[in-house]
Amino acid sequence: MKSGRLQLSQRSTPPQQRADLGQYIVADPAICHGRVTFKGTRVFVADVLADVERGLSWDFITQRWGGGKISKDAIAEAVHLARRFWLDENGRLAHGRAA
Repeated sequence: MKSGRLQLSQRSTPPQQRADLGQYIVADPAICHGRVTFKGTRVFVADVLADVERGLSWDFITQRWGGGKISKDAIAEAVHLARRFWLDENGRLAHGRAA
């Protein structure tokens, strides 16, 4: 039986070439097998978003991952991109995003 929660696929295809997803975020097949990371680090965006989800302070998160290499602006960009992925401009589920 399916739960009522939306789920992302556990398996995704890495990009064939570098994809700059924002000022601070990149997916590069030469870095961490193409998983989405913060530029200049090997820190996964998914790990930082999990910390945000847990309610950890952004000050703590910036120190926890990379000793300050990830800024609050970078965290904000990750949250913004995640929101844009799921929701349209009216706050409704974006077309084709249901699991």
